[in-house]
Amino acid sequence: MKSKYKILIAGAGPAGMATSMVLSKNKVEHVLIDKQTFPRDKICGDALSGKVVSELNKIDPNYMKEIAGNSTEYTGSYGVRFFAPNGKKLDVPFSNNPEKLRHAPGFISPRLKFDNYLFSKANPEFATISLNTSIEKIIRFNNKVQVSLNRNGVITEEEFDLVVGAEGDRSVVAKDLLGDKKQQEHYCAGLRVYYENVSDSHPDKFIELHFLKELLPGYFWIFPMNDGSVNVGIGMLSSYVSKRKVNLRKSLEKIIQDHPEISKRFKNAKAITPIEGWGLPLGSVKRKISGDNFLLVGDAGSLIDPFTGEGIGNAIVSGRIAGETIVNAIQAEKFDSEFLSIYHKTIYRQLSSEINLSHKMQKLARYEMLFNFVVNKANKNQTLRETITCMFEDLDIRAKLKQPSFYFKLLFNSK
Repeated sequence: MKSKYKILIAGAGPAGMATSMVLSKNKVEHVLIDKQTFPRDKICGDALSGKVVSELNKIDPNYMKEIAGNSTEYTGSYGVRFFAPNGKKLDVPFSNNPEKLRHAPGFISPRLKFDNYLFSKANPEFATISLNTSIEKIIRFNNKVQVSLNRNGVITEEEFDLVVGAEGDRSVVAKDLLGDKKQQEHYCAGLRVYYENVSDSHPDKFIELHFLKELLPGYFWIFPMNDGSVNVGIGMLSSYVSKRKVNLRKSLEKIIQDHPEISKRFKNAKAITPIEGWGLPLGSVKRKISGDNFLLVGDAGSLIDPFTGEGIGNAIVSGRIAGETIVNAIQAEKFDSEFLSIYHKTIYRQLSSEINLSHKMQKLARYEMLFNFVVNKANKNQTLRETITCMFEDLDIRAKLKQPSFYFKLLFNSK
């Protein structure tokens, strides 16, 4: 699709790359920029959910074949281990039929490796790639967007018909075209550090979420990798951090050093990276993510799951749909807000039920007794355990949690 229209994708992370992949697949020429060079690190929990697997398969099944075949850089993960505030644990597999899977249902990989892999799939035949390049300023003028680009310190003014904001939570596209501002009640602060020699990880590399009393509704996590290292971190709503005057770094260090059970596992452990922090714009409030001549994808569109903090899956979903929307916009020769609103509607039609439910689960996680009750009940009730597993496989099953009949069965079904 040789086009007279100019498309800019600002950011080459998972969301931006998914957009670029779809455009290249449809032979749409575009400019792809990133403020850094690759490989580069991205502070994250490093978990690649089943949604990531599913979405990459939609774009190109060969990607998952390559990832699943690379056990050095990608650790197959088969479930999640929840720890309630009372210390009781609940193992939830990512699939009720793991023997039927061609590969692990989820993976763990440092973003340094995963993002670099995605970037390596940029197609130079259709993508004009410019690294060490960032947007300084962007304005709309004459039904186009004028962009000030900083390429290695050299400022140029360029004009585009459509810009995709994929620069993460500090998106200049969102700030300049929407006046987007951080909302602490819908924003999470997180810290991450890598350790080695942490003991007693699950043999099937289950990711661990520890809902400790002092962190609710946030949690402490441990994500194990094949090389023996683990990604360790802590996350909490920014509004709670401010309200309680929490020092997240000290909280993280205290858990590792003093928690009655966790500290035992870190007895011989050694930190191999410094503690680093980042922010997560949560999808717990619906925001405008499209307008005249622009689309916002991934963290720039605040699409992170409010309960788990996982954002890579939704980033790739939004990038894929953005790419499909751009193809249609070029064919229709329309880049106005009304036409591009189909992107906004499609994203929220596909994700809003899941995000809304996750937001409710986030709120429920604030209540220690309720969380303890659910974990205790699930350990005794196979039906409930299987239902929780289906939360990771099928949104329709997950939506049952909103039905009053589900809670009746939760309370009275002992089978």
